Amino acid sequence: MSSSESEVIRNNNEQKTVKKSTFNIVIIGLIITVGVAAFFAGSYTSTLNSNQISEEVLDKALAKLELKILQNQLPTKQPAVPVKISADNDPIIGNVDAPITIIEFSDFQCPFCARFHTQTLPLLLEEYIDQGKVKLVFRDFPIQSIHPNALPASIAAECANEQGRFREMHDMLFEKQNEWNKLEPSDTLSLFSQYASNMQLEKNAFDSCLTSGKYIEEIKNDLNDGREYGVSGTPGFFVGNDQVGYVELKGAQPFDSFKKVIDVQLDT
Repeated sequence: MSSSESEVIRNNNEQKTVKKSTFNIVIIGLIITVGVAAFFAGSYTSTLNSNQISEEVLDKALAKLELKILQNQLPTKQPAVPVKISADNDPIIGNVDAPITIIEFSDFQCPFCARFHTQTLPLLLEEYIDQGKVKLVFRDFPIQSIHPNALPASIAAECANEQGRFREMHDMLFEKQNEWNKLEPSDTLSLFSQYASNMQLEKNAFDSCLTSGKYIEEIKNDLNDGREYGVSGTPGFFVGNDQVGYVELKGAQPFDSFKKVIDVQLDT
């Protein structure tokens, strides 16, 4: 069993806790401690006869069939998961007009999420995102019952996004995950404030945002949407657009898993 599968199975055991929990914030000095209880988815026809079908045409046909099979594997609970997977108004990495979207539900304290962002995302950036072919939408799915600093990290990223610096804070949080993931929440927030200073963000505005709790409802909305789409572990991805539909990828998938889906969708 892979590490990402283990994370999904473990997170399944936490789902009931995620659904029932609530948010609470306690102010401590200038930087608050965020005290949080566990909270909270055609056919292919050709006019060519069998003797005229080239290897390239056959490969494309088989790829499209495989894509359709993957799309049909999206969760089918009642009500069925919609073809449209909402990006909400969450931060975007890449060109907003890119034809294909990767919608990620992620937890900043999740080690498998960090693995994706340090190993797979750089390759996606190089081949697709920086080329304007794909954009990544980051939606929060902090599982507080096992990652108590995940919610403060999500808030820090949202506050950096206010100053147009989501990408930098996002990268900082994953790259330095081992530096903050075991700290007490108050110490974590102090460290995030220091990260903001190092990034030359306007510190007073960042700290005020961080201590206000203003993004808790936004993060809760991401959690609710993720559960509706069948997300039960992190990271979870939906790749596609409203026209071609979405393919779900679970866990810290390697680059080739994304490439197989994206290339067919771009060609559709």
